[in-house]
Amino acid sequence: MELVLRYENIITDSQKMILIYLIIGATVYVSYQAFEDKRLFSKLLYNPYIVNKDKQYYRLLSHTLVHSDWGHLIFNMLTLYFFAETSYNYLNSYIGKGAFFFMLLYVAGAAVASLPSLFQHKNHSWYNAVGASGAVSAVLFSTIFFDPWVGIMFFFIPVPIPGFVFGLIYLVASSYMNKKGGDNVAHEAHIAGGIFGFLFPMLIKPELYQVFLAQLLS
Repeated sequence: MELVLRYENIITDSQKMILIYLIIGATVYVSYQAFEDKRLFSKLLYNPYIVNKDKQYYRLLSHTLVHSDWGHLIFNMLTLYFFAETSYNYLNSYIGKGAFFFMLLYVAGAAVASLPSLFQHKNHSWYNAVGASGAVSAVLFSTIFFDPWVGIMFFFIPVPIPGFVFGLIYLVASSYMNKKGGDNVAHEAHIAGGIFGFLFPMLIKPELYQVFLAQLLS
């Protein structure tokens, strides 16, 4: 039995990392191609006006595969890399079928993160958005749900901040910047993706709210 369990763990770990690397690899590859091919970039970016007018609903997801520049791409993929495995492990431990639910979290997180701007900018042909930030925020906040005390580093602060504190700061700051505007960042996507990621475990298994409370108060 011990050998079987160990073998199964190896299989699970292998599948997990393959899935994570496939997401990162596909995003890096398509983003690079879009850097070189502006037609591909335009075809995949998120434009709520086009989605609404021409029913090109694929753009709700395809924009996660393209980024504005290398800095944007690297930041998103590093964040995903740092938190994807932990999120996957928690989903697998508490819900099961880790690969399925992690992909559901990522894909649904991207779609949900796109909805606020779909309603806000459906008549604005000038509005475009790219990047996996909404989906990555969903992964990050799902980790915070399961481990609210997880240490998260700000670039300019040398000590880790508890996850639930980071989450609150993140949402408040994003809300403020969204109202302020003018910085070409889709803050509404960050907010929607983060909130969805936090709620996702409870949407699948409502009783998991007890896990969050127990971890928060421990």
